[in-house]
Amino acid sequence: MKKLHLHIKTTILSIVDFFYPPFSRFIPQQTFRYAACGGTNTALDICLFFICYNYILKKQNLNLGAFTLSPHIASFFLSFCVTFPFGFYLSRYVIFQESDLKGRIQLFRYFVVIMGCIFLNYVFLKLFVDHLGWYPTPSKMLTTVFVVIFSYVSQTYFSFRKTETGE
Repeated sequence: MKKLHLHIKTTILSIVDFFYPPFSRFIPQQTFRYAACGGTNTALDICLFFICYNYILKKQNLNLGAFTLSPHIASFFLSFCVTFPFGFYLSRYVIFQESDLKGRIQLFRYFVVIMGCIFLNYVFLKLFVDHLGWYPTPSKMLTTVFVVIFSYVSQTYFSFRKTETGE
């Protein structure tokens, strides 16, 4: 299993770093890796959101017994179930490799930041779709802009920061 993990990590790094040279004069490698991996995870999130909303839930509410979720909120949560572990893997092993925080601390902090991202996603989707009447997929895309900025700053300086002690 460890061999497979190393192979996956090496393959992802090789692919991402292959595209880095034209950008090397403008942005640091870590920022490029964040943009590439985050962009991939974001694209996956938006695609899964679209598929869940249009084809799995068929634009219908999701009745969970005790409460009902609107289709755009349910689609967000369904796509999150895939993108959370994928995003953590990429963050820990590709983007922020030099972080010396222990894995469990990284995971906890990543989870805290992601909870903030979920809150922002929820608030912006409710605002854009329910209150402003915008289409769900473009609303999700605009929401993503705000969430990515919050996430990048939080992940860089909180979840995966480099410490002197390794905490």
